[in-house]
Amino acid sequence: MTSEARMTPEPQRLAYLEAMGLTAWVARYQLPNARETESCDWPEPEPEVAPARGADRLHALLDDSVAGQECADASEQAAEPAERPENAAPSGPRGPRKARALLGDIVPESGDSTSVVVPDTDMPMAEPAEALPFACLVGCIDGRWLVLVAQTDPMNVEQQRLLANILGAAGVHSEQRPVFEVLHWPLAEGLPVRQPLEEARQGLKAFVTGRGRRGWKPERVLMFGTDETLDRVVDDDDGKSRTLELPLWKGPSLASLLAGAEAKRTLWPQLENWKALWNQIHAEPGNGAEERV
Repeated sequence: MTSEARMTPEPQRLAYLEAMGLTAWVARYQLPNARETESCDWPEPEPEVAPARGADRLHALLDDSVAGQECADASEQAAEPAERPENAAPSGPRGPRKARALLGDIVPESGDSTSVVVPDTDMPMAEPAEALPFACLVGCIDGRWLVLVAQTDPMNVEQQRLLANILGAAGVHSEQRPVFEVLHWPLAEGLPVRQPLEEARQGLKAFVTGRGRRGWKPERVLMFGTDETLDRVVDDDDGKSRTLELPLWKGPSLASLLAGAEAKRTLWPQLENWKALWNQIHAEPGNGAEERV
């Protein structure tokens, strides 16, 4: 693959930087009366000579000894009797020929009883695949608890009030109301994809890591609702997201909680230890506070 094929177009590069929370500064105008940028001739870097591989050094040694080995083989053939016993098996390639056969340079003669199978070391490249699309709402409570909502539409007033009531009833009192953003993956269409699931997981992780510039330092993940693709991307492993490497809690969707009281009654027992987990950062050393996971 050439370097031109690997280059990312400028709009896609800026989209990635924006998703990671990085600001790209681009000079668009030249200030009045400003001196033009001086052109410099940079010295061309000298190409580094890669050290010879072990196989190349072995080839060189074999080339040096092939002439002497051929002379020795000719003298042995002259000294052998004309007739060979019937039960004697023909000998295979010896010396440099055998080594070269193992390296894949030559193929043993058809009369040789010992055939050398040369392994194919060329690994086939992965075929281009389609991206694994997913979308969700992402927010963070005081930069500590990451909240994922498995829906693409912004939360309405009722859903926002319900989420605030759930957190308040569980003892999670935040200083600021979390602001939710919509994460769409892939960030741009037409990008080359080799491993759709792994790249989607890396995209979610890069999105959360990029928000660290805004003060996000997630300690755990709260996920409301379920989505088959999002579940694979988050990668729940017995209460822990292997993608984000954080403890994970999964609950019903906000829409289902608004639909009936039975879902709310089922939810309350699951919020029992949220207050203790939230207050861990405020616990002073030696006051007897213990962590409950």
